[in-house]
Amino acid sequence: MSRRLVVLVAVLATALLVVPAAFALRVHVRVEGKTQTIYGSAEPTLNVKANALDALDSASVAGEFYYHVTTTSFGPYVDQIGRYVAGGSNGWVFKVNGVSPPVGADAVTLKDGDRVLWYWATFGPKGGPPTLSLRAGPKRNCYRVLAQDDTGKSTPARGARLHVNGRSVPARTGSACVGAHPGLVTATLKGAVRSNAVR
Repeated sequence: MSRRLVVLVAVLATALLVVPAAFALRVHVRVEGKTQTIYGSAEPTLNVKANALDALDSASVAGEFYYHVTTTSFGPYVDQIGRYVAGGSNGWVFKVNGVSPPVGADAVTLKDGDRVLWYWATFGPKGGPPTLSLRAGPKRNCYRVLAQDDTGKSTPARGARLHVNGRSVPARTGSACVGAHPGLVTATLKGAVRSNAVR
């Protein structure tokens, strides 16, 4: 084997070791705070290293907000995002593609296109609050609001309200039309985590 070929093989082998580390996943990330959206109401796509904790870190850099992780016997635990510190029956939790994993955020390996939601939750006898997912309906300017439990099971969010351009429209059955509008639409429901924003 010529010296030139040996050098080329060595360079290629080194590149193969370095390149995978440079690649990042493209993941949709949103962070919902206690009283308002902290980051990404429209679920922008971010470069994320590997897991759900990395997704929070990428959102923190993009949105310039503070978060804190403490080390526990179960692994890293996010005990603060923004101004609110977890305590008692309140805390920060996450979902991936609408499902609350039974493991810590550092143990959830993500794939391209995944949706990661971090949110403030108050836990009661039945667990945490449902999270809302807003989707465009079959007709123009019409929307469906779904309430997702921790397993990702979705049901119509009856009694939700759609919000657009300072207006609030009731979605009694979980669906409603808002008429022509230039802005983003979001949804709320008492006792649930606010929805993503949709055009």
